[in-house]
Amino acid sequence: MSTQSATNTPTQQTVVRVSLSGYELLLNPRLNKGTAFPEAERDSFALHGLLPPHIGSLEEQCKRRKRDFDSHPTAFAKYSFMRDLQDTNETLFYSLIAHHIEEMLPIVYTPAVGEGCQRFSEIWRRSRGLFISYPNKHRIQQILSDPRYDNVRCIVVSDGERILGLGDQGAGGMGIPIGKMALYTALGGIPPEDCLPILLDVGTDNEELLNDPIYIGWQHKRVRGEEYSNFVEEFVAAVQRRWPHILLQWEDFAGTNALQLLDRYRDRLCTFNDDIQGTAAVTTATLLAAINATGIPLKEQTIAMFGSGSAGIGIIDLLITAMREEGLSEEEARGRIYAFNRYGLLIEGGRGIRSEQKPLMRKRADVAHWKLSGGEDISLLDVVRNAKVTVLVGVSAQAGTFTEDIVREVASHTPRPIIFPLSNPTSKSEAVPSDLLRWTEGRALIGTGSPFAPVEFGGKLIPISQVNNSYIFPGLALGILVSRARRVTNAMIMAAAKALAQLSPSRKDKSAPLLPPIADSRKVSLVVAEAVGKQAIADGVAEGANEATLRQMLLDYVWDPVYLPYERIR
Repeated sequence: MSTQSATNTPTQQTVVRVSLSGYELLLNPRLNKGTAFPEAERDSFALHGLLPPHIGSLEEQCKRRKRDFDSHPTAFAKYSFMRDLQDTNETLFYSLIAHHIEEMLPIVYTPAVGEGCQRFSEIWRRSRGLFISYPNKHRIQQILSDPRYDNVRCIVVSDGERILGLGDQGAGGMGIPIGKMALYTALGGIPPEDCLPILLDVGTDNEELLNDPIYIGWQHKRVRGEEYSNFVEEFVAAVQRRWPHILLQWEDFAGTNALQLLDRYRDRLCTFNDDIQGTAAVTTATLLAAINATGIPLKEQTIAMFGSGSAGIGIIDLLITAMREEGLSEEEARGRIYAFNRYGLLIEGGRGIRSEQKPLMRKRADVAHWKLSGGEDISLLDVVRNAKVTVLVGVSAQAGTFTEDIVREVASHTPRPIIFPLSNPTSKSEAVPSDLLRWTEGRALIGTGSPFAPVEFGGKLIPISQVNNSYIFPGLALGILVSRARRVTNAMIMAAAKALAQLSPSRKDKSAPLLPPIADSRKVSLVVAEAVGKQAIADGVAEGANEATLRQMLLDYVWDPVYLPYERIR
């Protein structure tokens, strides 16, 4: 084990006191420096012979690892390489990301993490985070009690049921908490030792996994109903006992469970759901940036939300808040938004409408005068034509559903149509940017959930903004941790969205991208964190922070991937 010297803030730390030595030290990914151990530390920690004689630097190691990274032919192979590097040397892993963030982000997280989850059992080699399986429900407190987790301040937890647009991946869903926590550190500067990824393994309904002899999870049908709720309650109660001031992020739970769990625990501990609130914040921020480019206020836009799972509901709720801030009543704001499920428009008497979607339903009287294409359901094209939709947002995981007819119809109602196909991975995107630009004569303001290369159109190379939650959740978490917020308020989520919107390059140049470059993610996270921390203070949920000292507290807390000198504890 290692202990920090002198101060509690990583940027002020000058030396790390370490009790491990020899092979055990090299096997610890948090402490391993590889060939960068200097001669004096090789003497002190009995490393001679275990390392080649060359003494290198972190910069040289990055160049060597980048050459290896480039040699791997597929995104999945690169993902697997980076996972191995993270489990070998965390400082080098994060330094490599920092030097090549635009190239690395799609590998360590979306879209490559999707295949990483699907093939997680193939590449699992070393323990990272915790698997808490249903058969071990009586051991949860024991599992969490290991002293190595004493300093944990934040957790990302998933049950693997709704991984991206890929569905139930069971224990393979652990790739998501691992990836999210990596971005807490890479983009938010949260120290790795403060982060703990957790997978609640309650089984899987994925028949392929149930029949796969190398599947590493509990090969059992998913536990549901009261048994599931009780298991999650036991987990949350144990977490609260272990870490009374923990930040708990829910990730990739199925829609109904996601909403219910957030509702059940949001006033009990410091918690948020990134699929609901993070997606809402980054979408609202990007929409506010796009609206600034159009010159038409949000309250005058008509929005079609194609997909009303937990993400769609979260986006709608935050947009309604933003419209109310512009002067609309809640009823007027809801009247500007048309929500869909897999059958069509959510409307009284419609098919497949869940209880949580009922507030989004339209009245039959709202569409009584419409000219419809016929059939039992009201289609997206019907709504776009009759309601004169100007903003199209997709969170449906249904590839290609933003067709040419639909997009051209949206473009006929406004000079600058706003079109966000947000489903990921790339294979689930509702449309591709090249088509959207072609169908709108280059007028569309586009944001995508997955990364797309710039598109050549009209003699120009047009960059495509990725509406990625990574613009929000690392800074949100950083602001929460540094302000010591007891709860995550709706106003803190809105503060994050507004802070990101203010950073849009399109504010200075209406033809510029809607979001800042991914390469600026660390700067973005710091701005978001400061806004979130200030809002936590204003909301009265922060402990031990004030506006005058908040920024310096953020700077003091942020961790950078550099090698510090070691002192051996005898």
